[in-house]
Amino acid sequence: MSDPQRVVVLAHEKFPDRAKTATGVLKYADYDVVAVLDRDNPGTSTSDHRRDLPDVPIVSSMADAPEADALLIGIAPIGGGFDETWRDDVQTALERGCDVIAGLHYFLNDDEEFAALADENGCEINDVRKPHDDIGVAEGVAADVDAEIVLTVGTDCSVGKMTVSLELVEAAREQGIDAGFIPTGQTGIMIAGWGNPVDRVVSDFTAGSVEEMILEKGDEYDVLFVEGQGSIVHPAYSAVTCGILHGSMADKLILCHESTREAIHGYESFELPPLSDYVSLYENLAAPVHEAEIVGGALNTSKVEDDDEAAAEVEAYGDELGVPAVDPVRQDATAFIDEVF
Repeated sequence: MSDPQRVVVLAHEKFPDRAKTATGVLKYADYDVVAVLDRDNPGTSTSDHRRDLPDVPIVSSMADAPEADALLIGIAPIGGGFDETWRDDVQTALERGCDVIAGLHYFLNDDEEFAALADENGCEINDVRKPHDDIGVAEGVAADVDAEIVLTVGTDCSVGKMTVSLELVEAAREQGIDAGFIPTGQTGIMIAGWGNPVDRVVSDFTAGSVEEMILEKGDEYDVLFVEGQGSIVHPAYSAVTCGILHGSMADKLILCHESTREAIHGYESFELPPLSDYVSLYENLAAPVHEAEIVGGALNTSKVEDDDEAAAEVEAYGDELGVPAVDPVRQDATAFIDEVF
C-alpha cells in the first residue's frame, strides 16, 4: 500500500470553527496532513484549538510549509467564492509542483493564472465541487436497493451532518453492520475520494445525483448513511435539502443539531423553529415520495466544556424529540446504534 498523500490545508482566519472542510479532512481523511495555513495562529498546533484533532503544526503561509504533494483549500465560505488573499499560497503551491484540491464554487481550473502555473509545473487542479456531465433526473428507484437508507438531516447548516454520518458508519461497523457512506458535499468527497457535489448540480438533477450514488453502492452494503446538506427551514439552502431527501428515498432520518444554535447560521434574523417541529416537517415532506421516520437525534455539544453538562443536554434533546439521542463524537454510539437498528 502506498503512503498517503502529504497535504497542506489552507484555513486562514477561519480555523477551527469556520473551517469545517479543514477540520473534517484533519479528522477523517486518509491524508498525511503536514501543516495547516492560518495567518492568525502561526506557531500553534491544531490540537491546541480542538482537542479531537491530530497534532499538526500551523504556519502562516505556503512559503513556510514543509514539502508536500498537494495544497487543499480547507474553507468553503458562504457562496463558495475564492478569497484573493489566498492567491499567493495557491501560486506558491503550484510553483513548488504541488497539486491543488479545492471545493469551491469558484473553479480554480477556470483561473487563467492558476491553470497556466499548473500546466507549467506539471500539477493537477482538482475542483471537487464540479459535477460530472452525465447526471440526470431521478427515476424514483433509490428505495429498490438492498441497503437500508439512513439520511442525516439538520436543524440548520453547519451542525455536523457529515461528521454524524461518518461517526455512525464507524459505530455501525463496530457493531457488525456492513455500513457505507454516501458523500454529497465537497468535504465528504475529499474524505471518501468519490461522490457528487449535490449543491452544485442543476436543480432538476439534484435528486438524481443522490439516487445515482445510492444505485451504485446500494447492493454492496446492509446500511447506507447519506450525508445531508442544509436544512429544510434554511432561507438559502432548503432546495438541496429537499432534493437529497427525495432522491435518497431514505428509510430512516437522524436529526442533527448544534446545542447552542438559536438562529440560522449566517442568516441570524431567522430564528430556528422549536426542535420538536422538525420531526413533522421532515417526515411530512418525505412521505409523498417515500415514508421516512426520524429515529434518532445527534447533538453537537462541541461548545459545551463540561462532559456531564453535555450528557444532560443530549438526554434533554432526545426527550424533546421523543427518540434516542447521542453526541457520536463525544459519546460511545454503541447503545444508540443498537436502539436505532
